[in-house]
Amino acid sequence: MTRTPLRPLARILEARQKGENPDAIERENIRLRHEEMRDKARVRAEGRLLVLGVFFFCAFFLVGLRMTHLSGSAVEEPNNAYLGPSITAQRADITDRNGRILATNLVTNSLYAQPPVMVDRVGAAKALAAIFPDLNEDRLIEKFTGERTFIWIKRKLSPEQMQAVHDIGEPGLLFGPREMRLYPNGSVAAHVLGGASFGREDVHAAEVIGTAGVEKTFDEYLRDPANNGAPLQLSLDLTIQAAAEQVLNGGMRLMKAKGAAAVLMDVHTGEIVSLVSLPDFDPNDRPRPLTEGVASDSPLFNRAVQGVYELGSTFKIFTAAQALDARLMNRETMIDIRGPLRWGRFRISDFHDYGAQLSVSDIIVRSSNIGTARIAQQIGPARQRAFLGSLGLLEPTPVEMVEASGGRPLLPPNWSELSAMTISYGHGLSTSPMHLAAAYASLLNGGTRVMPTLLLQDGPQHGERVVSTDTSAIVRDLLRQVVVRGTASFGEVPGYAVGGKTGTADKPRENGGGYYDDKVIATFASVFPANDPKYVLIVTLDEPEVHTLGEMRRTAGWTAVPVAAEIIRRVAPLLGLRPQIEPSPASGITLTSN
Repeated sequence: MTRTPLRPLARILEARQKGENPDAIERENIRLRHEEMRDKARVRAEGRLLVLGVFFFCAFFLVGLRMTHLSGSAVEEPNNAYLGPSITAQRADITDRNGRILATNLVTNSLYAQPPVMVDRVGAAKALAAIFPDLNEDRLIEKFTGERTFIWIKRKLSPEQMQAVHDIGEPGLLFGPREMRLYPNGSVAAHVLGGASFGREDVHAAEVIGTAGVEKTFDEYLRDPANNGAPLQLSLDLTIQAAAEQVLNGGMRLMKAKGAAAVLMDVHTGEIVSLVSLPDFDPNDRPRPLTEGVASDSPLFNRAVQGVYELGSTFKIFTAAQALDARLMNRETMIDIRGPLRWGRFRISDFHDYGAQLSVSDIIVRSSNIGTARIAQQIGPARQRAFLGSLGLLEPTPVEMVEASGGRPLLPPNWSELSAMTISYGHGLSTSPMHLAAAYASLLNGGTRVMPTLLLQDGPQHGERVVSTDTSAIVRDLLRQVVVRGTASFGEVPGYAVGGKTGTADKPRENGGGYYDDKVIATFASVFPANDPKYVLIVTLDEPEVHTLGEMRRTAGWTAVPVAAEIIRRVAPLLGLRPQIEPSPASGITLTSN
């Protein structure tokens, strides 16, 4: 920019010639220059004010637009935010079929320490050891006096413990809010629920994840915010579950059994109303898994689902049902039971001498091994295997528990004719009580396959047909006769027409070296009411024995049967079943023809 000189020489000379003051020229030029600078500054300021005004106008317009939008939208609570990755701690409840809480969340606090800001590190360690006996005082002192800046002390605290720590008055002991999984019923349904633990965690929150049972199977569902906290509703009935556990626990102690299992299942829907495995545990304080020894010795072991056993004579009804359904014989067909039955170097014998012949009905009622093996010979290995497969006895059960995959049946390496004969009376094939419950339900509900489930169902399942309705009716009557005049006479519960089949199998040694001479697995597979089946109940006792009538007895008729009868007596009214006079068998149901 070209600037005008304040004292131009030409004008100065001209002014001197005229006798004027040259300084006036400089003052006039300074005035004009200041006026020019003032005008430029004014224009620049007015431009800036215009831009600022436009900016504020736009800002207020956007704020007003946002407020208008918020006023017309649904109200939402703001979420507290904090630095670091977010942890979803909320977990949906688990309820029984009636909506009663089986698992829920409890707001609690964790305890951690920051040694750099602690005043009395040794004193704090001693005080904490006095509050928490499981903490080691020397280790705490070592940690507090070391170089670490952050130390977890307790993942969860009770209100009393929190107050006790607060009373220490140590600024370096801090609390962090979090949720923990709470099982308000303690050990009731422990094996079904499984348990939960903490996954990712920080001082503000902790991720609750399932570790076993349905907690782990449905972990993603329970943690999914898209479900809006909708509870997971199981088919269990809390009242019936508690009653079954109480009776089974008393029976296990009375029979001096090592363990026990019970499965109560709806024969039409497949719903598991109660599932018990003893000994059990409290999922609020889940014990650690065994690192040595036999897995079944751990209270975490689910005998009803994971435990696979030779279930003895409970399998005989499958053999009879297949033969009747294939019209190989009828219930009055006489079978040669003279024994022992020899097959190479193997011998098959009966527990008692039943004479030379028995009808198919009496083979089931009196539980003849030889008679059942003779029937299996007529069926053949291939057809037997296919039939048992149709009942789901050759693969893990589809029940919604992670442990179910571990309950894989143990099959013979070569399904020979000898295998078919021994499997016909429950030896040589190991399955779980859950398998047995599903198979019995499929056989007795009219003959259609049902899958066991822990989820509440809308109605009955309509699976593939496994036997005809006539065969199913005959089988129900045979099981009823086992209770009325056979090996399960202690299973009678007046008003509920119980039917069932006993099974006593020698227990195999853990090292695979044959069987124990004085240890058995006793099982009673029952149905009630037998004339119009609603529920199947399986009761299994591990190594039971009871001293009665001057001798030690271990068979299922003396051990598992009375325990099952007491469970039915307790739970049948809770299931809404009213005692009824058993109807006389109709002429069409005796079915003595092919």
